[in-house]
Amino acid sequence: MNKNITKYIAAAYLSALIIFTGCVGKEENKEAEKSYCISRELKKDIKLVKAEMLPIEESITLTGEVESNSDKTVPFVSLVDGVVMDTYFSLGDYVKKGQTLASVKSTAVNEMQDDTQTLQAQLAVAKRKLSSVEAMYKDDIASQKDLQEAKSEVAILQSNISKTQKNMQLYSAGGNTIQIKAPADGYVISKNISKGMPVTAGGDQLFTISNLDKVWVMANVYATNMRHVYVDQPVVVKTLAYPDDSFSGKIDNISQVFNENERVLKAKIIMDNNGMKLRPGMSADVVLPINSQNKSALAIPAKALIFDNNQSYVVVYKKDCELEIRPVTEIASNSQYIYVEGNLKPGENVIASNGLLIYENLKNQLNNSTK
Repeated sequence: MNKNITKYIAAAYLSALIIFTGCVGKEENKEAEKSYCISRELKKDIKLVKAEMLPIEESITLTGEVESNSDKTVPFVSLVDGVVMDTYFSLGDYVKKGQTLASVKSTAVNEMQDDTQTLQAQLAVAKRKLSSVEAMYKDDIASQKDLQEAKSEVAILQSNISKTQKNMQLYSAGGNTIQIKAPADGYVISKNISKGMPVTAGGDQLFTISNLDKVWVMANVYATNMRHVYVDQPVVVKTLAYPDDSFSGKIDNISQVFNENERVLKAKIIMDNNGMKLRPGMSADVVLPINSQNKSALAIPAKALIFDNNQSYVVVYKKDCELEIRPVTEIASNSQYIYVEGNLKPGENVIASNGLLIYENLKNQLNNSTK
C-alpha cells in the first residue's frame, strides 16, 4: 500500500513538472517574440514618420538643369588687344565689383594716353573757336547755326575724352599694363582666360560673373506633358547633390516654340538660392502635381514601404522593444508619398529608414520563436 502511494506521488510530481516546464516554455516563446529591441546605435540612424490622412495627389517628374539668372549675369569681353600677364581668380570664386582679376600687357594703354592728349588739344581749339563764335553772334556777325555747331563740337570732344578716361580707369591703366577689374559683385561661373594667353578687342568672353541669389531651373516639357504644365504651377525641385532636400518654386514662364535640338518646350522656374545649393550646370528633377483625386488615404514616405514575397509591409514603432510588422496595400503614389490602406492607423509611427534591416530582424525573431 505504501509502495503504491509512493508510485502515485512520483507520477503526479512528474506530470506536474512536465506541465510546469511546458508553461515555462510557452512563456519563454512569448518573451522571445517580444525580445527584439532597437539598439542605441541603430536608433540614431532610424527615422520615424507618422502615417497621416492626406488627399491623394498624383504627379509627374520633368528633367531640367540649373542656369544662372541672365538678368544678373555679366559676361566680360576685352576692349583691347594684348597678352595676359597674370590672373588672380579661379572658377567659382566670389568677387567684388572693382576687384582686380587679371593684368594684360597692351600697346592700347599708350594709344589711349595719346588719344586723350590729342582730344584735349582739339578741345582747347574748339573752346577758343566757340568763344569767338559767341562774340560774333552777339555782334550779329555769326548765325545761330554757327553757334550751335561750335557748341556741338565742344560737347562731342568732351564726351570722347570722358569715355577714354573711363576706359583707362576701368582697366587701371599704367605704363603699358592694364588691370582688368570685376564689373560687378558675384560668382565667377565661367573662366576662359589664363596667363600668357593673347586677347583681342571684342573677341571671346574672358569670364562671366553672376549673382546667384536667385537662379533659373529650365525644365524640359515634352509634347506628352504639355497639357499638365502651366504658368504659376507649384513645383518641387530635387538634385542628386542634395537628395534629401527639396526646393519649392513655381513656373514663371513657358516657351511657345519647341527647342530644335531637344524637341521640348522650356519651362522657366525662378528659385531662391539662399543656401547656395543650386549651382549653374546642375541636373535637376522637377516634380509637378497633375491630378488631385476626390478622396484621402494614409500617406507614408516611399522609404517606409517594404516589399517581400508579393506583399507590402511597414514596421510600426511603439517603443524600442515594441515593434510590429503590418501588411498594407498600395493604392496610389507620387514623388513624396505612397498612399496605403490596411492595418495601419493615422498617427502611428512607421520606420522610414533602415526599415528593411529591422523588418528582417523581426521576421527572423518570429520564425525562431515558432520553431
